[in-house]
Amino acid sequence: MVATYAKNGYPEEALHLFYRMKQMGYQPNQFTFSSVLPAFVNLADLKQIHQDIIIGGFESNVFVGSALVDMYGKCGCLQDARHIFDKMPERNVISWTAMIAGYAQNGFVEDAWELFEKMPVRDVVSWTAIIAGYVQNGYFDEALRLFQQMQVTGVKPSAETFASILSSCSGLAAMEEGKKIHECVIRNGFQFDVFVANALVNFYAKCGSIKDACKMFDRMSRRDVVSWNVMIGGYAMHGYGKEALQLFEEMRNSNITPDLVTFIGVLSACCHAGLVDDGCQYFQWMSRDYHLEPEMEHYCCMVDLLGRTGCLHQAYNFINGMPIKPTAAVWASLLGACKIHNNIELGKFVAKQLFELDPEGVAPYVLLANMYAVEQRWDDLEKTKKLMNERKSTKKLGCSWIEVNKQVHVFIAGDRSHA
Repeated sequence: MVATYAKNGYPEEALHLFYRMKQMGYQPNQFTFSSVLPAFVNLADLKQIHQDIIIGGFESNVFVGSALVDMYGKCGCLQDARHIFDKMPERNVISWTAMIAGYAQNGFVEDAWELFEKMPVRDVVSWTAIIAGYVQNGYFDEALRLFQQMQVTGVKPSAETFASILSSCSGLAAMEEGKKIHECVIRNGFQFDVFVANALVNFYAKCGSIKDACKMFDRMSRRDVVSWNVMIGGYAMHGYGKEALQLFEEMRNSNITPDLVTFIGVLSACCHAGLVDDGCQYFQWMSRDYHLEPEMEHYCCMVDLLGRTGCLHQAYNFINGMPIKPTAAVWASLLGACKIHNNIELGKFVAKQLFELDPEGVAPYVLLANMYAVEQRWDDLEKTKKLMNERKSTKKLGCSWIEVNKQVHVFIAGDRSHA
């Protein structure tokens, strides 16, 4: 029963049953521990059950040890995870993969790769873990090379592998490479897998082919909330605000409950379409109808919506009424709107908020300087430039990708390697 609850996404019930079992005098064995460990997301609880495992003499069990490595990695405790991994008298593919995933999930890609190279045996799960790690950390080129290397070794990709590598193609906007992987998906029979289909919709949308994204979405025999979110977000991203909102209504009529991500797409769609009243209504729906607590990105969307449509003071009052402290991104949205509508006085005040929150950021100085230039306020322009130099604010180097002759090239500002 403990294993059934844990495997089917009921961690609280699994923990409750585990503790109840102990209270009744039943001693957990290696199967109990390896089943219940994935339910422990709290570090203090994880440490406690680790003690129980040591007392019971199960730490050296390969399945229990692997589960411990996995959970310490997910909690960000890599030293503990590595200590257990190194002490294990016997390791299997699961043990190695758990440690590799732990490193990758916490940003230590080089350590993950070093361990991956030492693996005595690799299967599709371990290949997928290292590929996903590179994708999650933004190493899209390297992830593609690893995917090709995996295929050369004769390991067949899984649905999870395809979903990860398609995310890499989305990040690079590598349309031709992604189309090849789509063909590979069909050859391997994963085109009807909802996880892979979602990744394909996302890939086509991110690459600018909203028509292909829509085709993929329409062909899906089964859709989950992610499917709807990706398509709504795709429409919003490309300025199809009304289509995004129509799809949102279809989603509601399909008895799929919207989540926080859904409303980011919906509010972004309202922003692109300039639908202030609709945006305000949807924002109210979040907490009133769906009991969702808006997060910073939702507030940012609302400020952007109000600001773009010229409701600058309404946007300012909205920020002041926020129940959480606004971040630099929220104030930056309003400053951008001040520049669009050339409201220098409000822009100066907003810029001051940004200077305090992000002293080294260059964007507020540049936007403020541009506003002064438009109004030909040269003294204020020079003061802003001087202040920027005194604080040593420098613009980060721009980076972009382009696909030429079916090959992805990376360009960095000032880089002449492609000249």
